[in-house]
Amino acid sequence: MRNFFSFRSSIYGRVVFISAGSLIVVFILFNLVFRSICGDFFSRTISQNGEHISSLVEGALFCSMLKNDKGMLQRTLDIISTMSGIDEVNMYNDQDILAFSSVSTEPDNLGNPNCRDCHTDLASMFSYKEKAYLVVENMPECGIRQNMNGSRHLLIRKSILNAPSCYTAACHAHPETDEVLGSLLLTLPLEDLDAFAEESSTKFLILATLITLALVTFLIVFTRKRIKDPLNSIIEASEAVSKGNNNIRLDIKPGLLDDMRMVSLAFNNMLDNIDAATNELQNWSQQLEYKVQKKSEELSEAQNELIHVERIASLGKLSSSVAHEINNPLSGILIYNKLIYRQLNTPEFFHPKKESILKNLKLIETETKRCGDIVKGLLDFSKMDQDDFEPVHLHKLLSETYDLMIHSIKMAGISFTTDFKAASDLIFCSPNQVKQACVALLVNASESIHENGEIKLVTDNPDEGYIRIEISDNGTGIAQQDMTHIFEPFFSTKRDASGIGLGLAIVHGIVENHKGRIEVESEPGKGTTIAIIFPVTGN
Repeated sequence: MRNFFSFRSSIYGRVVFISAGSLIVVFILFNLVFRSICGDFFSRTISQNGEHISSLVEGALFCSMLKNDKGMLQRTLDIISTMSGIDEVNMYNDQDILAFSSVSTEPDNLGNPNCRDCHTDLASMFSYKEKAYLVVENMPECGIRQNMNGSRHLLIRKSILNAPSCYTAACHAHPETDEVLGSLLLTLPLEDLDAFAEESSTKFLILATLITLALVTFLIVFTRKRIKDPLNSIIEASEAVSKGNNNIRLDIKPGLLDDMRMVSLAFNNMLDNIDAATNELQNWSQQLEYKVQKKSEELSEAQNELIHVERIASLGKLSSSVAHEINNPLSGILIYNKLIYRQLNTPEFFHPKKESILKNLKLIETETKRCGDIVKGLLDFSKMDQDDFEPVHLHKLLSETYDLMIHSIKMAGISFTTDFKAASDLIFCSPNQVKQACVALLVNASESIHENGEIKLVTDNPDEGYIRIEISDNGTGIAQQDMTHIFEPFFSTKRDASGIGLGLAIVHGIVENHKGRIEVESEPGKGTTIAIIFPVTGN
């Protein structure tokens, strides 16, 4: 029952119900119209047949009536009664009394042909002068009962008018003043016509029913194929889309109705637009995700750089405070060491180990100065100001650095070569700090080489605004896990504790102070290449 109400409330169900109901109403109306037309047609047919038969009977009896030959008249009536389509022929006088009849008047007869016996006033049943028709059905009191069997009969009453041929005849049976001489009453069976009408009505009803059923069936099949199936396809596709399946598309068939075709095309276009928008959103999402990732990496790098700068700044503050604290005792040691050396290095002082004492004092002086230089480097690292910045040709500074380091490097059995290819080498810098950075890198390179060592110092211009210093060696290299820590203060890859881990940190600070950058490439066992890139200034 629920499915029925659901079907009735659907578009397809309403179309089927309305169309089927309309066809049934049309069928009923058409049947009523057919019956009305057929009834009128049969009535006209009966009337015409009765008119023709009555005219024939009247013509057949005319001669006998004119001669007043009663025997011939009765024989003619008997012959007429045997004709097909005529049950009875009765003739009445002007008083409506039965004069002649084709039906036997014997007592054993089943009917009485004299209508006057049952109907005293025939004038109320028939017209007096004009021809009248009356259809009777199952009238047992009439003389036609033996032939009726429940069927209908047509009674035709034709008045016999007094014509000139009648009152001028030799018999002189009627005077001229008589207007109506009598009447002729014919009884015609309608059984065949009624059977034909019933058969025609039945056939029409069956044919109309079959046509209606065929139309309803065609309507159901047509609406199911052209309306229900496309609507179901749209509903199924909509449900699939609501569940997230945007790949489904409606099949546009050749015989599809225009409305359904337009809806299907609009639905497919909508899904295409949704797919395009979804793909665009996915692309935007991926691009946004990629950009967020890149920005996160940049922020992470910036954060690490800030942390590193903070460490360098903290180291600068620590170096400044420690250097000042150490510098004063070192100055005192150096002064007293020199004072003792002067006091002992006189002819008046004699001691068997005088030379040894003086040598030790010189060693103390040398080491104290070295400590002072270290402290001075810490102070310079902590300040990193630009008070002593000036335009300098970098190749000149590198040549001086080469002259400073060549002896110690060659003594270590390392090949040291230079190749100054840069065309523009004028930079704005602190010469001492740049040399300090280069010396620190060369020292690290020489300490990483064990045998068959080679160090190269090369310059070039990657573009017009920068100069690149590249120091490469074929030493032990740097492990991958140490690459992110090499510029951190006090971090050292020298496992024998020969360094304190400030060299590269100071180099990094010097390079940043000069608005440059450092690039490191290293592979364990094959060597390291460290490049310093400085901005060049105008000549």
